[in-house]
Parts: sequence; C-alpha cells; structure tokens
Amino acid sequence: MPNTEDRIATNLRTLLILEVIGTSGEPMTPTEINHSIGLPKQTIHRLCATLVEEGFLVYEPNGKRLRAARRARVLGAGLLHSSRDHILRRQILVDLAMKTGETINYVVPEDDGMSYLDRVETGWAFRVQLPIGSNVPFHCTASGKTFLASLDSRKRKAFAHGLALDRKTSKTITDPDALLTELSAVAKAGYAIDNEEFMEGMVAIAVPVTDEAGRFLAAIACHGPNVRLSLDTLRGFLGDFNAAVDKMRAVPA
Repeated sequence: MPNTEDRIATNLRTLLILEVIGTSGEPMTPTEINHSIGLPKQTIHRLCATLVEEGFLVYEPNGKRLRAARRARVLGAGLLHSSRDHILRRQILVDLAMKTGETINYVVPEDDGMSYLDRVETGWAFRVQLPIGSNVPFHCTASGKTFLASLDSRKRKAFAHGLALDRKTSKTITDPDALLTELSAVAKAGYAIDNEEFMEGMVAIAVPVTDEAGRFLAAIACHGPNVRLSLDTLRGFLGDFNAAVDKMRAVPA
C-alpha cells in the first residue's frame, strides 16, 4: 500500500502546508502542520525550510512556530483581488463611497503596518492622498487601531509594548498603557477614530471586517481633512459602514 508521501503529488505538498497555516489562527510547528497532512517527519521539515528560505513562511522569534510571511500574504491578497469576491467587494466600497461622499479604503495588516489594498476616491478636490499600496502605522491610525483591538488581551499588550510608538503629531498616543486604554474602548465600541494622530489636519474612522470565526481580515476606513470633515460627521457614517461590513460577510466563498 502506498505511503502518504506517495499519495500526495509533489507539487501539492507545499500548497497544503500553506493551506494549513492560512486556515489556522495561530503560528504552528512543522509537526503541528503535519497533523493535517501526514508526510514523513524529514519531508515536512525540509518543505517548511524551503518555504522559509523562499519567503513564504517565517519563524516566530522563539524559532519553533511558523506563520505566513510576506510572499504568502501577497499571494493571498492577489488571488482575492482577482477573484469574484474582489468584484463584489469593490461594488460594496463604491456604494459606500457614494453614500458618504468620501474616500473609502479597504486596509489590511502587514508586518510593518496597515496596507491600503483597495480604495474608492472621493470627488472632492481637497482630499488627503494615500494611494493603494501605502503603509501606515498601527498605533496612530483608525484602521491600525481596529486591528490591534481585535487581538486578545495578551497579544494586544505585547503589541502595545513592542511597537515603536513614534510620534507623528502632537496628538499621537506614544504611551503603551494609554494605547491599551484606547484599544479597550475601540474593542467595546466596534470602531476606531484617528483624531489628527497620524497626520496634522486629517481625521479618520474605521470599522473591522471579520470572518465567520470572528478573526480580523481588514478594516473599512474613511479619512479626510478636518476643515471639511468632523469626527461627528464620520461617526454619522457608522450605520452605512456596518451595513457594508454585513454585505461583505454575505459574499459567498
């Protein structure tokens, strides 16, 4: 009877490893990954080492557990961007931009901050330009705070004390404990604001988009100059934002 290695095509093995990592909510050891695949121990360690070397996986600081690295995330984002789901998501963002009259952003977490994956521009001539591909900090942006607030208390505390809380403006939160207090409020409220914390004269609001298991996927965010937008105006968009999130959750897989 053929063994497991013989039954799994060579070009499928690394994809299965990426699938296991991608569907897990936590970093995993090669042995834990292999519980779902069943390859010989030497083979799973060799394949994981190759994926690390090629930039698809990366070891946690303790050197034992693996998580998705930049190339795997870029691959996943690219597949999503070119799929039917992207088209439906884009229409939801367009509809939200029309209802609010403002620029709407779809923002995802990366290693070094939040990345703008998609956006629908406002028609206003006076606007703040943050094009697709821009990376912004976690601690002083509305989208970044929604991501940090989605973490459990232990990870949230580790992030707050591990991040370089660089001061961008006079309103940037640079104290870890003050940031944790802010994130606790964000988790309870279900949205985050940026009150000129990232850029002088810019305000923003963001709500999280989560999967069926409640895991953070992205944030829907809106920003603009405070001479035209107020925080009260942005909070007035929350009903439309939450309706957009509900529509995204209803998109079939």
